[in-house]
Amino acid sequence: MVLSWVWICMVGASVLCALLTGRGEALSRGVVEGASAAVELCVATGGVLCLWSGVMEVMRRGGLARALAGVLRRPLGGLFRAARGDREAMEALSANVSANLLGLGNAATPPGLAAARRLRALAGGTERASDALCMLVVLNTASLQLIPATVAGVRAAAGAAAPFDILPAVWISSAASVAVGILSAKLLARVWPA
Repeated sequence: MVLSWVWICMVGASVLCALLTGRGEALSRGVVEGASAAVELCVATGGVLCLWSGVMEVMRRGGLARALAGVLRRPLGGLFRAARGDREAMEALSANVSANLLGLGNAATPPGLAAARRLRALAGGTERASDALCMLVVLNTASLQLIPATVAGVRAAAGAAAPFDILPAVWISSAASVAVGILSAKLLARVWPA
């Protein structure tokens, strides 16, 4: 709700400034150009997201996603001790992390929500976020990415000659952000236990 008001104030201030400075025509031209560019970007990015979501579905049907989830089960069990024995929670967590590894933030959302619901149920259904739920938020926010499909799609739509040339930088920065996030979550869980 607050963000809606922030956007309304920004748009209102822009329109007011344009009218006061006599740049109403430039504002209207910018609005039309921006809307056109947004549609082009959505279509181009949508194609890449559809491609990688399809790849993720093929991986799921071919059993590769399950194998990846099996590989992730042990490290995730260490991070989510409360969910270690819960098959449903571990499957949702593994699917969420797998989708994030492939850079598919949109595909990561449904299993992330399922994992959050399951972690909440395991914590007794309280309104207060458990340490495991906070760790899930940290992993989703930082998200280690092996294939940044969404970012590469945006770069391709913007005309980048080699949209995946950012891989080493993405690997280093995402690994560092995940490490710092996990360490911070573990430290804060000790300082303020749930």
